[in-house]
Amino acid sequence: MEGINHSRVSEFVLLGLTDSPQLQIFLFVMFSVFYLMTMLGNCLILLTVLSTPHLHSPMYFLLSNLSLIDMCLSSFATPKMIVDFFAQHKTISFEGCISQIFFLHLFTGTEIVLLISMSFDRYIAICKPLHYSSIMSQRVCVGLVATSWTVGFLHTISQLAFTLYLPFCGPNVVDSFFCDLPLVIQLACIDIYVLGIFMISTSGVIALVSFLLLLTSYITLLVTIKDHSPTGSSKAFSTCTAHFIVVLMFFGPCIFIYVWPFTDFLVDKVLSIFYTIFTPFLNPLIYTLRNQEVKTSLKKKLSNQYLTLGKTTPVYSVQ
Repeated sequence: MEGINHSRVSEFVLLGLTDSPQLQIFLFVMFSVFYLMTMLGNCLILLTVLSTPHLHSPMYFLLSNLSLIDMCLSSFATPKMIVDFFAQHKTISFEGCISQIFFLHLFTGTEIVLLISMSFDRYIAICKPLHYSSIMSQRVCVGLVATSWTVGFLHTISQLAFTLYLPFCGPNVVDSFFCDLPLVIQLACIDIYVLGIFMISTSGVIALVSFLLLLTSYITLLVTIKDHSPTGSSKAFSTCTAHFIVVLMFFGPCIFIYVWPFTDFLVDKVLSIFYTIFTPFLNPLIYTLRNQEVKTSLKKKLSNQYLTLGKTTPVYSVQ
C-alpha cells in the first residue's frame, strides 16, 4: 500500500468523540447497548423473513437486505470506536483507514439505492396493485438488490481511486472516531482543495438527489392513498412520517457533510453518529418491527422456540 501512494505515514491518530473520562464511560455504555440492539434486531428480522414462507415477498426481501446492510454499516467503525474509549492511543493503520473509507461509501451507497428501490416497490404496490406481481418479479427484486451493491461498489471505488494516490507525508491526526474522506484527504501533502471539493461534493449531490426522489415518492404515495382511501390516509401519513424521519436522519448528515466539505464544524462529528449508529438502530424498528405481519411471525417463532426448549429441558422431581 505504501508503494502505491508513496506515503511515509503508516498510521493515523483518531481523536474520537471526547477527551472526558466520565463522558467516555457514558458513551461506551450507550453505544455498546445501541450496537448490540442493532445487531440483535436486524438478525431477528433476517431470520424471521428467511424462515417464514408467507414473508417471501418483494417487500420483505428488500427489507431483509436493508437489515443486512444496516448490520454492515453499524459494524465498519462502531466496534473500534467502542474499544477505543479505553485506549490511550487511538490509532488505526493506513490500510485500516482506507478500509473504513471503502466500507463506509460501499454500505451508504448501497443503502441509498436500496431505499429508492423500496420506495419504488411501495409505489407499484399502491399505485399499480393489479400489475404488482408481474412488475415486482423475483428477477426484478434480485436485480434491484444487485444494482444497489453494484452502485455502492462503483461509488466507493471512484472515491478511493482518487485518495490512494495522494501523498501522505506528515500530518496524521483525524478529528473523528473513524476515517472519512473529507477528513483524510485534508492530510495530504499537496493542495487538493479544488479537486477535493469536486470529488467529495459528488457524494453530497448523490445523497441530495436521492433524498429529493424519496421525498417525491412519499408525497405521491400519500396523495394516491388519500384519493383512493380517505379513511386510510391517517395511518398512511403516520407510517410515511416515521419512514421519512429515518430517511432524514440518514440523508441529512450525509448531505450536510459532503455538500459542504472541509468545514471545521464540531457538528460534523456529531452528525456522523446518526448515519453510522442511530439509523441502523432505528431502521428495523421503523420499517419492519412496526409491521403486523412481522410482529406476528416473530412472536410465533419465539413462542415455538420457548416451547421447544421447555420440552427438551429435563425436569427433576424432588424425592
